[in-house]
Amino acid sequence: MPDEPRQPFLGQSSFADDGDPALLAAPRNVTTKRIFVAATRMNEGKTTVCLGLFAALRSISPSVGYIKPIGQRFVEVQGSKIDEDSLLLDSIFHVEVPIEAMSPVAVDSSFTRRYLQNPEENHPLLVDRMCRAFDRASYLKDYIIIEGTGHAGVGSIFDMSNAQAAKLFNAKVIIVSEGGIGRPVDEIAMNKALFDKYEVPVIGAIINKCRPDKIPQLVQHAGQALARIGVPLLGAIPLQKPLTAPNLSQVVDEISGRWLNGRAHGMNERVLRIVIGAMTAKGVMDYLQPGVLVLTPGDRDDILLSAIAQAGLSGKKIVSGILLTRNIMPHPRLLEMLHQTNIPVVITDDESYDVASKIVNMTIKTQPQDADKIPIIKRLILDNVDLQKILHAFEPVPAKPTATTPPTD
Repeated sequence: MPDEPRQPFLGQSSFADDGDPALLAAPRNVTTKRIFVAATRMNEGKTTVCLGLFAALRSISPSVGYIKPIGQRFVEVQGSKIDEDSLLLDSIFHVEVPIEAMSPVAVDSSFTRRYLQNPEENHPLLVDRMCRAFDRASYLKDYIIIEGTGHAGVGSIFDMSNAQAAKLFNAKVIIVSEGGIGRPVDEIAMNKALFDKYEVPVIGAIINKCRPDKIPQLVQHAGQALARIGVPLLGAIPLQKPLTAPNLSQVVDEISGRWLNGRAHGMNERVLRIVIGAMTAKGVMDYLQPGVLVLTPGDRDDILLSAIAQAGLSGKKIVSGILLTRNIMPHPRLLEMLHQTNIPVVITDDESYDVASKIVNMTIKTQPQDADKIPIIKRLILDNVDLQKILHAFEPVPAKPTATTPPTD
């Protein structure tokens, strides 16, 4: 069987310097303060921390940069594969840096295979791409946030784990984990061990998505345990329902639904609670309020009429939406009446309980259109993370006094 033709590992760098054709082995920038944000697992809130930290640092200095050197979730932008988190941050903060510099490497389905065809040749190309992008993203910046991908070991298969990337950029690390005491401490310790192996300093840890009533206990006990392994606890961030709640557009995508009414204004409606219309219309009336998604078959005329009447009487938004299940369409006259309201209405083939299960198990990531989340994220970092500890990590270490010989007569 003939060998598979070798594909180029990386195309020409967008930041190649014709005056210096040699591949870079390290960034030229040695002045910008670098903060590498890693996590102990996927979906621990790393991007949320980066967004909040970026905003917090901008309150100190207007010159803050961002880069996600290796991305796994990407979209095509003018022919380039750009990480979704880089696009998100740029859409919010308008960093005024070429987006390719904020997302230089995208790990597509064949990336690892291409790399392993010739790692000795490909690794210097990977390092050069990352270094040139870093120099552009950090140009004239006081601070730069480097967002990692997953835990410290992710990327090891192509010799660029998060620990190795942090070492390459000469960065200091913040580790993000999820609420609790035992598991976060164990996982932070395991991640710190790999950063220690590459001699990458760890500034501290942030524990995210904490139950508000458990935070005092967590700060005391997890803080003590982390201090024993040399990791300061930088903060405990309380769980905020709006940050984990999907909008109606995300729900429609998840359940393969179809819009029947109110798409234009309903796409960004936040779903904070699900109510299954298994009760009488009178019982449903108590649950018609903003943030609620009502699941009901389309033949529950009584429930639909109650919602229509409530919307007509108040003239205000009464629910986040109504989701019709089992692909049962309302009576044509009822559908006409729904079109006269501002109630977002979606239909799907699935049963109510299957739909509810899918929504509850969704992984929710902040999107550029989630304008309601951004002020919450900024405030969470400012109120719950010790920014001074982070800044102190970049202060020069005072020189130790040297012993002097006392004068002799």
